[in-house]
Amino acid sequence: MEKTIKELQRIKQNTNLNYSVKTSVEDFTQKIFNTLFDDSIDIAESFGALENLFKTAAKISCLSTSEECSKNWIVFSEKLPLILEDLNRDAQYFMESDPAARRLEEIYFAYPGFYALAIHRMSHEIYNQNLHLFARLMSEYAHRQTGTDIHPGATIKAPIFIDHATGIVIGETCVIEPQVKIYQGVTLGALSISKDKQNIKRHPTVKSNVCIYANATILGGDTVVGEHSIIGGNVWVTKSVPENSIVYNTIEANIKTR
Repeated sequence: MEKTIKELQRIKQNTNLNYSVKTSVEDFTQKIFNTLFDDSIDIAESFGALENLFKTAAKISCLSTSEECSKNWIVFSEKLPLILEDLNRDAQYFMESDPAARRLEEIYFAYPGFYALAIHRMSHEIYNQNLHLFARLMSEYAHRQTGTDIHPGATIKAPIFIDHATGIVIGETCVIEPQVKIYQGVTLGALSISKDKQNIKRHPTVKSNVCIYANATILGGDTVVGEHSIIGGNVWVTKSVPENSIVYNTIEANIKTR
């Protein structure tokens, strides 16, 4: 047993991993969502605890000087009013887009697409401060809760509607303009490229007023889906789509009586 322990210690990579940061991020993620949307929670009372959780998580993520890192919470907290305004616009757009929604409260508390979007809007601001690990842990927590995988680097403008949400993947350099509707199983991803292309745009741009139906796959950094276009279910798109287009499969489903 002693030999095994020594061998594990030799092989184990000393990367300063501390899994408590993951717990801190998850606690922060759930607490900030509740603070923004639960009317029974006093924002002023909650802010102190949020700040402590944020700083604990940010400490391991910050790659700048300690003086710059200490400003991360201030920068993030000052963005929260704009984030909340965008999310309220998202919620209203959900309400307008889904005939099954009967009350606005359903959107805030029962729609996984809204929850994933809410966490994304917050993690995106944290990502923009170069707190990449912090942001990725937030997005992964939302992924685990909702089945929706949105990279915190993705730019998603309000409002947007994400219905059912399960299986959606949105890549790091994706850009989505306002009033886009996305259904379950959609992938906005990258074509296979080498690691040295890390800093180029690898994921598609979706212009405003586009509807993307279930299980569609749109790939590539040069791929642009033009305004007012409809992307049908189960299609595979790797080149740009002009505005006002309809993209669909030509395979027909035949029905025979028995």
